[in-house]
Amino acid sequence: MSSTTGPIDLTGELVASRRRPPTHWMDLTPEQRVESIIGLGLPAYRARQVSYQWFGRLDPVPANWTDLPAASRQQVSEAFFPTLLTPIRQQTADTGLTTKTAWRAFDGAVIESVIMRYPQGPDSPGRTTVCISSQAGCGMACPFCATGQGGLQRNLSAGEITWQVHDAARRLAAGELPGGPGRVNNIVFMGMGEPMANYNAVLAAARQVHAAAPDGLGIGARGLTVSTVGMVPRMRQLADEDLPVTLALSLHAPDDELRDELVPLNRHFNVDAVLDAAWYYASRSKRRVSIEYILIKDINDQAGRADLLARRLKARGDWGWFHVNLIPLNPTPGSKWTASRPKDERAFVQHLERAGVPVTVRDTRGREIDGACGQLAARTGAVAR
Repeated sequence: MSSTTGPIDLTGELVASRRRPPTHWMDLTPEQRVESIIGLGLPAYRARQVSYQWFGRLDPVPANWTDLPAASRQQVSEAFFPTLLTPIRQQTADTGLTTKTAWRAFDGAVIESVIMRYPQGPDSPGRTTVCISSQAGCGMACPFCATGQGGLQRNLSAGEITWQVHDAARRLAAGELPGGPGRVNNIVFMGMGEPMANYNAVLAAARQVHAAAPDGLGIGARGLTVSTVGMVPRMRQLADEDLPVTLALSLHAPDDELRDELVPLNRHFNVDAVLDAAWYYASRSKRRVSIEYILIKDINDQAGRADLLARRLKARGDWGWFHVNLIPLNPTPGSKWTASRPKDERAFVQHLERAGVPVTVRDTRGREIDGACGQLAARTGAVAR
């Protein structure tokens, strides 16, 4: 698989021709679930019972669903509950608080998801964030990204995307992970792939994760974050949806010359275009946009670039709707890219703060394992040939 961007429909949909995964209950809307149950010759109310077991009780084994007749359990299982993803490798870090799983799909594609637990403390109520993938591989070809180096295999279905969240919710509720029983508080579409290039499936998964039980997992929209490297038409489309998730724009450079190198899509949608779209999203959704900025040693971490970033943000209306999230690069083996020096990171922060720009430095997880996005999948055989 080439690491070039390949064919791109600039409305936001990457072209990837592969067999589609089998249809799962999580690929259906609540209305479609009722229609499908009736199509099996079962009463309509069985759809709500099935959804309650899957989403409400988080029970993945239809044989256990005793509120359905035994014959119906088998029928429903065969029709709507194929195994979409199989765990094939797992790594833990941060004294067990970070769990990274590589999954194999029906066609051999390998993706990743990560569960990150943040314990309760004096300044934190405690929370669990799940980072999920939206594509097998990625076609954006950002050179510092392990996923981008492997190229795009295909889009994931809504069911495959939601599967990652459902599994995390089930494992947490059952107390299978270090830290005891818990629940998912935040979902970030920041794993493998460009979410906006798989817009319809990502939006369907986000709605399903957000929907109250028994139709979904009941995670508030404010706990959902969707990232993009700057697919402007889809950013604007998302602003007009009735789902006020947090938008995270992976900017990584405030000038077009450098961003063309770091984010090849910038040649289609430049810095001004993506920041204008981000401002449009903030003004429509009334949600602050997170400006993601990976700090790379001697590449984009100069204090002058922090000043330029501040000027470009402040040029957009009420620029207080932006928050800069600085991310120390988690380097991949053999890469020429590495994290900034601590002194350069501090200077970057200071220049943004001096300009009045809200800024934080992300607590990077998983450095002692294959922590970079796509790294575990690559080691596990993600790039199908």
